[in-house]
Amino acid sequence: MRKDMNKIGIVFLFAFVCLSTFAQEADVKEKEKALKSSTNLTWDGNKALSEDNFIAAEVDYRKAIAKSPDNSVAPYNLGNAYYANETYNEAFGRFKEAGEASTSKEEKHKAYHNMGNVFMKRKDYAKAVEAYKEALRNNPTDEETRYNLALAKELLKKDEEEKKQNQDDKDKDKENQDENKDQDKKDEGDNEDKKDKGDEGDKGDEGDQNEEKKDENKEGEGDNKEDQKKNPEQGDNQQEQQQPRPNQLSKQQVENLLRAMQNAEKKVQDKIDAKKVKGAKIKNEKDW
Repeated sequence: MRKDMNKIGIVFLFAFVCLSTFAQEADVKEKEKALKSSTNLTWDGNKALSEDNFIAAEVDYRKAIAKSPDNSVAPYNLGNAYYANETYNEAFGRFKEAGEASTSKEEKHKAYHNMGNVFMKRKDYAKAVEAYKEALRNNPTDEETRYNLALAKELLKKDEEEKKQNQDDKDKDKENQDENKDQDKKDEGDNEDKKDKGDEGDKGDEGDQNEEKKDENKEGEGDNKEDQKKNPEQGDNQQEQQQPRPNQLSKQQVENLLRAMQNAEKKVQDKIDAKKVKGAKIKNEKDW
């Protein structure tokens, strides 16, 4: 009984191995068939691209990529087509796809080399350096990649120096602005102090002048009071002379009026004299 069970187990195991092997072989054959079809579509794309028919080439390359993910040539060629049309974002995506699908070092080298070229077009020199380094890891003897790597390093160094210089200039400008603001504040403070001191000096001078006037007024009032004590009547007469009564001209007004009348009489007399001169006859040079 036990022997029969062992035989049955061996039969089932053998059948399972055979089925697995058959399935794997079928899967391999299916992949090979898909890769062959993808390769044919890639050739069609190459032919269309050589005839400057970009749209047809793009369609064929996309079909080839969809047919077999193992085909690294189709995305690489499509990336080159995008790069030639200066659509660098699409080109980078296809080069990356080609690098991931590649099984040979030579194909990986080409994919990373072209990724470095895309980064150079974007002026992203740091990423270009890394892409070229990865390309050289897969093919250390490629002179073009070495040259591009050296150029990317030089441009990266120059770019970093320019950025640093720009940052230093910005910091210097900000520092100068801060210094100017501080100087302006200091000048405003000095002007305010001078103004306050000037106002205090003016107030002090006005106070001294007012005090002097008050003292003079007091002295004058004191003299007037003493004069009034000595001559009370004279004081009354002076007040009457200084303050003319209503409808009565002051002494100054009378003098001004007389002076005006004299001037008027003089003008009239001058006119009369002028008429006399004009009316007089002119004598001849000889008196016959």
